Amino acid sequence: MGLTPEEHRETVHGCPCSAESTRGTAAWRIAQVRATRLARELPLTGDVEALLRSMAAGARVEDPDGLFPQLKVRGLGQLVHGMPAITPLGHTYLAGRDDVRSVTGVRVVDVDMQTRTARVEVPAWRPDETVTVLLDQVLSDTRFPPDLVAGRWFEAEANYEAPSAERLVLTYFRAAVPAEAAAADVETDDGGPGGSE
Repeated sequence: MGLTPEEHRETVHGCPCSAESTRGTAAWRIAQVRATRLARELPLTGDVEALLRSMAAGARVEDPDGLFPQLKVRGLGQLVHGMPAITPLGHTYLAGRDDVRSVTGVRVVDVDMQTRTARVEVPAWRPDETVTVLLDQVLSDTRFPPDLVAGRWFEAEANYEAPSAERLVLTYFRAAVPAEAAAADVETDDGGPGGSE
Protein backbone atom coordinates (compact mmCIF):
# COMPACT_ATOMS: atom_id res chain seq x y z
CA MET A 1 0.00 0.00 0.00
CA GLY A 2 2.90 2.34 0.69
CA LEU A 3 3.84 2.29 -3.00
CA THR A 4 0.25 2.80 -4.18
CA PRO A 5 -1.38 6.16 -5.03
CA GLU A 6 -4.02 7.25 -2.51
CA GLU A 7 -6.96 6.66 -4.85
CA HIS A 8 -6.00 2.98 -5.38
CA ARG A 9 -5.03 1.98 -1.83
CA GLU A 10 -8.44 0.56 -0.99
CA THR A 11 -8.18 -1.71 -4.06
CA VAL A 12 -4.88 -3.27 -2.98
CA HIS A 13 -5.65 -3.41 0.75
CA GLY A 14 -5.56 -7.06 1.81
CA CYS A 15 -4.73 -8.32 -1.68
CA PRO A 16 -2.89 -11.67 -1.36
CA CYS A 17 -0.61 -10.78 -4.28
CA SER A 18 0.94 -8.02 -2.16
CA ALA A 19 1.23 -10.00 1.07
CA GLU A 20 4.46 -10.59 2.97
CA SER A 21 3.90 -14.31 2.52
CA THR A 22 3.81 -14.10 -1.29
CA ARG A 23 7.36 -14.54 -2.60
CA GLY A 24 8.62 -11.95 -5.04
CA THR A 25 6.19 -9.19 -4.09
CA ALA A 26 7.29 -5.81 -2.79
CA ALA A 27 5.75 -6.63 0.59
CA TRP A 28 7.75 -9.88 0.73
CA ARG A 29 11.01 -8.11 -0.16
CA ILE A 30 10.41 -5.43 2.46
CA ALA A 31 9.69 -8.11 5.06
CA GLN A 32 12.95 -9.95 4.28
CA VAL A 33 14.92 -6.75 4.86
CA ARG A 34 12.93 -5.89 7.98
CA ALA A 35 13.44 -9.33 9.57
CA THR A 36 17.15 -9.28 8.75
CA ARG A 37 17.63 -5.80 10.19
CA LEU A 38 15.64 -6.82 13.28
CA ALA A 39 18.03 -9.75 13.76
CA ARG A 40 21.08 -7.49 13.41
CA GLU A 41 19.93 -4.33 15.17
CA LEU A 42 17.27 -5.34 17.72
CA PRO A 43 17.58 -9.08 18.35
CA LEU A 44 15.08 -10.92 20.50
CA THR A 45 15.93 -11.66 24.10
CA GLY A 46 17.63 -15.01 24.69
CA ASP A 47 14.56 -16.86 25.97
CA VAL A 48 12.33 -15.64 23.13
CA GLU A 49 14.94 -16.55 20.52
CA ALA A 50 15.36 -19.97 22.16
CA LEU A 51 11.60 -20.53 21.75
CA LEU A 52 11.86 -19.55 18.07
CA ARG A 53 14.77 -21.93 17.54
CA SER A 54 12.83 -24.77 19.15
CA MET A 55 9.97 -24.12 16.75
CA ALA A 56 12.44 -24.04 13.82
CA ALA A 57 13.75 -27.45 14.90
CA GLY A 58 10.23 -28.85 14.71
CA ALA A 59 9.90 -29.43 18.42
CA ARG A 60 6.47 -29.39 20.03
CA VAL A 61 6.87 -26.33 22.22
CA GLU A 62 5.11 -25.23 25.35
CA ASP A 63 5.01 -21.58 26.34
CA PRO A 64 4.44 -21.39 30.11
CA ASP A 65 6.02 -17.92 30.29
CA GLY A 66 3.80 -16.41 27.60
CA LEU A 67 6.65 -15.49 25.25
CA PHE A 68 4.98 -16.49 21.99
CA PRO A 69 3.03 -13.21 21.51
CA GLN A 70 6.38 -11.44 21.07
CA LEU A 71 7.06 -13.66 18.06
CA LYS A 72 3.56 -13.38 16.67
CA VAL A 73 3.47 -9.58 16.76
CA ARG A 74 6.72 -9.47 14.76
CA GLY A 75 5.43 -11.97 12.20
CA LEU A 76 8.00 -14.58 13.25
CA GLY A 77 5.52 -17.06 14.70
CA GLN A 78 1.95 -18.17 14.11
CA LEU A 79 -0.55 -20.58 15.57
CA VAL A 80 -1.08 -23.76 13.55
CA HIS A 81 -3.87 -25.99 14.90
CA GLY A 82 -3.58 -24.08 18.17
CA MET A 83 0.15 -24.72 18.54
CA PRO A 84 3.02 -22.21 18.16
CA ALA A 85 4.88 -22.57 14.85
CA ILE A 86 7.59 -20.61 13.06
CA THR A 87 6.77 -18.57 9.94
CA PRO A 88 8.96 -18.19 6.85
CA LEU A 89 9.83 -14.75 8.20
CA GLY A 90 10.96 -16.42 11.42
CA HIS A 91 13.42 -18.48 9.36
CA THR A 92 14.64 -15.25 7.72
CA TYR A 93 15.20 -13.76 11.18
CA LEU A 94 17.27 -16.78 12.27
CA ALA A 95 19.29 -16.59 9.04
CA GLY A 96 19.94 -12.95 9.85
CA ARG A 97 21.30 -14.04 13.22
CA ASP A 98 23.33 -17.00 11.97
CA ASP A 99 24.52 -16.18 8.46
CA VAL A 100 27.87 -14.53 7.87
CA ARG A 101 27.11 -11.02 6.62
CA SER A 102 29.80 -8.78 5.16
CA VAL A 103 30.05 -5.53 3.25
CA THR A 104 30.62 -6.23 -0.44
CA GLY A 105 30.52 -4.39 -3.75
CA VAL A 106 27.28 -4.56 -5.74
CA ARG A 107 26.35 -3.06 -9.09
CA VAL A 108 22.90 -1.93 -10.12
CA VAL A 109 22.49 -3.38 -13.61
CA ASP A 110 19.21 -1.62 -14.41
CA VAL A 111 16.05 -0.28 -12.84
CA ASP A 112 12.37 -0.76 -13.64
CA MET A 113 10.49 2.38 -12.73
CA GLN A 114 7.12 0.72 -13.30
CA THR A 115 7.70 -2.04 -10.72
CA ARG A 116 10.07 0.12 -8.63
CA THR A 117 12.70 -2.64 -8.62
CA ALA A 118 16.37 -2.88 -9.52
CA ARG A 119 18.44 -5.80 -10.79
CA VAL A 120 21.70 -6.02 -8.88
CA GLU A 121 24.92 -7.99 -9.42
CA VAL A 122 26.67 -9.31 -6.31
CA PRO A 123 30.03 -10.68 -7.56
CA ALA A 124 30.98 -12.06 -4.13
CA TRP A 125 27.83 -14.22 -4.29
CA ARG A 126 27.47 -15.22 -7.97
CA PRO A 127 29.15 -13.02 -10.58
CA ASP A 128 26.94 -14.29 -13.43
CA GLU A 129 23.54 -13.88 -11.73
CA THR A 130 21.44 -10.91 -10.69
CA VAL A 131 19.04 -10.44 -7.79
CA THR A 132 16.03 -8.16 -7.59
CA VAL A 133 15.77 -5.54 -4.85
CA LEU A 134 13.35 -2.72 -4.26
CA LEU A 135 14.50 0.46 -5.95
CA ASP A 136 13.18 2.51 -3.05
CA GLN A 137 15.43 0.61 -0.65
CA VAL A 138 18.48 1.64 -2.69
CA LEU A 139 17.28 5.23 -3.03
CA SER A 140 16.40 5.54 0.65
CA ASP A 141 19.74 4.15 1.80
CA THR A 142 21.94 6.09 -0.62
CA ARG A 143 19.93 9.31 -1.25
CA PHE A 144 20.74 8.96 -4.95
CA PRO A 145 18.13 10.11 -7.50
CA PRO A 146 16.63 7.21 -9.47
CA ASP A 147 18.11 8.34 -12.80
CA LEU A 148 21.67 8.03 -11.45
CA VAL A 149 21.45 4.51 -10.01
CA ALA A 150 21.62 2.24 -13.07
CA GLY A 151 25.16 1.08 -13.85
CA ARG A 152 26.56 2.41 -10.58
CA TRP A 153 28.59 0.47 -8.02
CA PHE A 154 27.51 0.55 -4.38
CA GLU A 155 28.44 -1.28 -1.23
CA ALA A 156 25.87 -3.33 0.68
CA GLU A 157 25.83 -5.84 3.48
CA ALA A 158 25.09 -9.33 2.15
CA ASN A 159 24.90 -12.92 3.28
CA TYR A 160 26.93 -13.94 0.23
CA GLU A 161 26.93 -17.64 1.19
CA ALA A 162 23.16 -17.76 0.60
CA PRO A 163 22.11 -20.84 -1.40
CA SER A 164 19.62 -18.97 -3.61
CA ALA A 165 18.55 -15.52 -4.75
CA GLU A 166 15.51 -15.74 -2.49
CA ARG A 167 17.76 -16.28 0.53
CA LEU A 168 20.17 -13.47 -0.40
CA VAL A 169 19.23 -10.33 1.54
CA LEU A 170 20.98 -7.04 0.83
CA THR A 171 20.89 -4.27 3.43
CA TYR A 172 22.55 -0.91 4.11
CA PHE A 173 23.29 0.25 0.56
CA ARG A 174 25.82 3.09 0.36
CA ALA A 175 27.99 4.71 -2.27
CA ALA A 176 31.14 2.73 -2.98
CA VAL A 177 34.39 4.52 -2.22
CA PRO A 178 36.51 4.67 -5.40
CA ALA A 179 39.84 2.84 -5.04
CA GLU A 180 41.79 6.05 -5.79
CA ALA A 181 39.94 7.96 -3.04
CA ALA A 182 40.54 5.15 -0.54
CA ALA A 183 44.25 5.15 -1.39
CA ALA A 184 44.38 8.95 -0.97
CA ASP A 185 42.74 8.64 2.45
CA VAL A 186 45.40 6.12 3.52
CA GLU A 187 48.17 8.40 2.33
CA THR A 188 46.60 11.34 4.18
CA ASP A 189 46.28 9.34 7.38
CA ASP A 190 49.92 8.32 7.14
CA GLY A 191 51.09 11.88 6.67
CA GLY A 192 51.75 11.31 2.95
CA PRO A 193 50.52 13.46 0.06
CA GLY A 194 47.60 15.61 1.12
CA GLY A 195 48.39 15.18 4.83
CA SER A 196 48.66 18.07 7.24
CA GLU A 197 52.09 19.23 8.38
